[in-house]
Amino acid sequence: MLDKWYFFGINYRNEERVVELTRTEQRNDKASGLDERSPEDVLRLLHEAQIEAAASVARATDSIAKAAHLAAETLASGGRLAYAAAGSSGLMALADALELPGTYGIAPDRIVILIAGGVASLSRLAGSYEDDANQAANDIAAAGLERGDCLIAISASGTTPYALAAIYEAKRRGLRIIAIANNPGVPLFEKADVAITLETPAEMVAGSTRMGAGTAQKIALNLLSTLMAIHLGHVHDGYMVNLTADNIKLRERAARIVAAISACDISDALRLLEASGGSVKSAILLAAGAASAGQASEILESNQQRLRPALSELGRKDLKGSFGSR
Repeated sequence: MLDKWYFFGINYRNEERVVELTRTEQRNDKASGLDERSPEDVLRLLHEAQIEAAASVARATDSIAKAAHLAAETLASGGRLAYAAAGSSGLMALADALELPGTYGIAPDRIVILIAGGVASLSRLAGSYEDDANQAANDIAAAGLERGDCLIAISASGTTPYALAAIYEAKRRGLRIIAIANNPGVPLFEKADVAITLETPAEMVAGSTRMGAGTAQKIALNLLSTLMAIHLGHVHDGYMVNLTADNIKLRERAARIVAAISACDISDALRLLEASGGSVKSAILLAAGAASAGQASEILESNQQRLRPALSELGRKDLKGSFGSR
């Protein structure tokens, strides 16, 4: 049997080069003659491919659940959650990570975003940034990531040098690793504590992983971070009860949430939010009978910031009676 080794999805055997394209580099069979079809047919095929890509996430929910538990455990124990990726995967990571402080009240200094090329890459994603393994190791070191933190590394191919180097350095420092890729059995998974395989179909435009692969990554990251927030107690009956209300829209949303859960009117909700210093959870506890914002804060702290057990402590176990059930 011939010796062989793999490099970025290409298999070389001795002096003979045999290209074995990964799924993310193959062309979708349905794309034959794509440029000759009507605009309506092209859009239908592109849309169908996106739906197929989204469906691939369903096969990875067990892994996503494990990753969400790991991420929540990290934040709950005082660690930080870091994302590392390049190119389109970096944009998916950025979109997920930047939303966490506002949506779920997670302190910005607990979230670290590492993108190949840094800010410069946001104006030009293409280039050699993703090949810079040294920069990945330096970025991990500069962020001060250490044991007790968790890294989410994302790469459509599963072979991106920046993402791989970030994992190696993170693992060396004792971080826990979540890896997300769109090809199975890739190097990205070798040192991962949780591996999430999103087996998306070949792209309609071969290698354009901003399409199907990116769609699946975005969905998987959204699921992961939302379940993580639920584990942390930041979601109650489908409401984001730990949001940071730092603009008019979000202050109005916070008031609606307090009103909905506490079954009070908006004017009372606004008053309770003012009394709680803007904390949605504390405002709800004030509506449920907490004597002061300080007491509400203490009850939340004793219940790991989870609203439901905090309400139970005040004798409103099922949010029934005068406070309604939402």
